[in-house]
Amino acid sequence: MRKGVLEYCILSIINEKEVYASDIIQKLKEAKLIVVEGTLYPLLTRLKNDVLLSYRWEESKSGPPRKYYEITESGINFLKDLDRGWNELVEAVNKIAGKG
Repeated sequence: MRKGVLEYCILSIINEKEVYASDIIQKLKEAKLIVVEGTLYPLLTRLKNDVLLSYRWEESKSGPPRKYYEITESGINFLKDLDRGWNELVEAVNKIAGKG
């Protein structure tokens, strides 16, 4: 379940704007979802291989080039599906828990 939630969160972050991996980690930390690079990079690679993300390299003034991620059209459609699924799950859990 956590993997699916992380995909949803990562795609949601990248949907806002093109981002560098450390930006993703920072946003997840701010939301109290602690994710290490060893978890993030394989997910990003899988999402890219599934054509949900693309990336570009940008030269950095303070180190090696950086890889910036952007959501693809397929990624946007997949994110919409995840959003619907998440909302259905929240609604079902709330009903069971007596909160809805």
